[in-house]
Amino acid sequence: KEEEPPIVAMGMAAKLRSQWDRDGGLGQNHNALKFLGQDYESLKAQCFQRRTLFEDMYFPAAASSLGFNELGPRSSKTQGVRWMRPTEICSRPEFIMDGATRTDICQGSLGDCWLLAAIASLTLNDNLLHRVVPHGQSFGHGYVGIFHFQFWQFGEWVDVVIDDRLPVKDGKLLFVHSSEGSESTSLAYFQLNGCYEALSGGSTSEGFEDFTGGVTEQYELRNAPADLYSIIHRAVERGSLLGCSIDISSSRDMEAVTFKKLVKGHAYSVTGVEEVVYRASPTKLVRIRNPWGEIEWTGAWSDNSREWDGVDAFVRSKLNYRSEDGEFWMSFRDFLQEFSRLEICNLTADALDAGQMKKWSTSLYQGEWRRGSTAGGCRNYPATFWLNPQFKINLQHPDTVGKSDCSFLVALMQKDRRKERREGKDMETIGFAIYEFVGQSGVHLKRDFFLTHGSRARSELFINLREVSSRFRLPAGEYIIVPSTFEPQKEGNFVLRVFSENPAASIELDDDVTAKLPPEVSCGNQIDAGFKSLFRQLAGADMEISTTELQTILNRIIGKHKDLKTDGFSLEACRSMINLMDTDGSGKLGLTEFHVLWEKIKQYLTVFRQFDMDKSGTMSSYEMRLALEGAGFKLTNHLFQLVILRYAEQDLSIDFDNFVTCLVRLETMFSECGLRFNWISMTMFA
Repeated sequence: KEEEPPIVAMGMAAKLRSQWDRDGGLGQNHNALKFLGQDYESLKAQCFQRRTLFEDMYFPAAASSLGFNELGPRSSKTQGVRWMRPTEICSRPEFIMDGATRTDICQGSLGDCWLLAAIASLTLNDNLLHRVVPHGQSFGHGYVGIFHFQFWQFGEWVDVVIDDRLPVKDGKLLFVHSSEGSESTSLAYFQLNGCYEALSGGSTSEGFEDFTGGVTEQYELRNAPADLYSIIHRAVERGSLLGCSIDISSSRDMEAVTFKKLVKGHAYSVTGVEEVVYRASPTKLVRIRNPWGEIEWTGAWSDNSREWDGVDAFVRSKLNYRSEDGEFWMSFRDFLQEFSRLEICNLTADALDAGQMKKWSTSLYQGEWRRGSTAGGCRNYPATFWLNPQFKINLQHPDTVGKSDCSFLVALMQKDRRKERREGKDMETIGFAIYEFVGQSGVHLKRDFFLTHGSRARSELFINLREVSSRFRLPAGEYIIVPSTFEPQKEGNFVLRVFSENPAASIELDDDVTAKLPPEVSCGNQIDAGFKSLFRQLAGADMEISTTELQTILNRIIGKHKDLKTDGFSLEACRSMINLMDTDGSGKLGLTEFHVLWEKIKQYLTVFRQFDMDKSGTMSSYEMRLALEGAGFKLTNHLFQLVILRYAEQDLSIDFDNFVTCLVRLETMFSECGLRFNWISMTMFA
């Protein structure tokens, strides 16, 4: 019985080992994964011993590291670019000079203001900064041109090694640089995402989360909650990262400057709040930073506005530092009127100081959408929506004693989409729905449940951002979260995180692997005379049916059923049937063996017609899952993916011959392998 190498089984084993490593602490900030297998300490020691400066082979000083379109090799923006080390750019480079501040980072030629706004916010908290930029790095003693940084990536911390060669054009750094002109940092974040251009355009929340592992909430300021100023104040006190922006109505508005010098479609950092007494009345102020390091708000409470003259001199000297550094104050009222959106990144428990009282209870799940198996699309597609991965959360502890409501936040993040920009891919449109889980067993819910139950809550939008998140308050109970792309059959990997004020148990729902096998025909004396006569005609003188004879028989029979679409049973399929049904090892089918196969095929034909709901003559992928259950088989999402990969055509349809081959294999594996089915099946379907 020759089979292809069990690639899927080996991949599953690697996945299990990875899970064991994570359970042991690998991937946490103190024990980060080594990106591309590069170890900072050993590489640094090698360079020191050889007296050479480090050159990163994975992120070379070449056009490929810049970009693929706007920053591609033929772009005018990349013509004349040279790669230089900080020691070649200035006489006394400093890795971090006198501590990093929010005004150190300025934007270069790339549309990455969202990232720079996040970096500026990061510098407000030394603990967070040094989680990303580990201590002990400098251009002083021991310098060999190598640095390392740590970033949170989809549930794990990754340590990224990079050399310090930076792209320079016309004597200036092409991208992010220091406003002082004397600090230079090799931004490993670009390497992590494939190239510089991969980070053009984005949301500040993306940078926030990759620097902290936190979770971001978004507020539309036109519909701001009444207590938003208090929310901002508490967030600043807790060390949360905050960003804001002004929406654009068309591409012409991008980076257009308003009458009062605010930039549309541009990411700003919120760096502080303060309440001052102005003309005997309390006035709420917000401090904001433009990562360009210039172009500041010129309205009320700007650097040179008259409002400061009405504030106590001591308060004025403390708050109103007048310089063109990109940072400015404005009233909270103007903030709500001028800006469109606020993003707040809440820190998770592992990023908080030990004395921090309030911590999230967090659950994280890795998942995937795959064409034909788990990519069901949103609720607008009821035939396939139920195929999506499903996660159950048990809210047991209300926020306050005597109340029933529980607060929690759901964040759905799609993975690795920036890296795939080179291939022409971009963010999928994603979202999720939440259903109450009443009187159901702990298995993957089927189509009928979603046809008869409405959602209790859902993400505010389906949108093509890396992450969609929403805060909810629901009565204590059990709920199902269904993450999905907007349209079905859109592939991608995702991370689902659930944050709750109080502990809340959660699990991924999946079917147990089970089968209800039909009774076998036990002996030849139960076979009627008519079938025996037919067998003698088909089998010939040796009274056994070979692979080619079985192919001829099955294709002749199936050709008479005009309602079935099939290109016929292949020799491979017939060989598989004989291998799996051959009990005496002859390589052919005797009377009893052929009779068992014949009866199975008749049963499979009945099931096929029953679940071919659109009478197309083939099985769609979602019809196939229902048909498998109708035939007595329950499979996990992963095993069903293997079935689709192995037996579906390019258009995800499954014709009758593949349907029969699949069910024969399933039934044989269940009867012969028993509890070992999960492992064996991966080999058989590979």
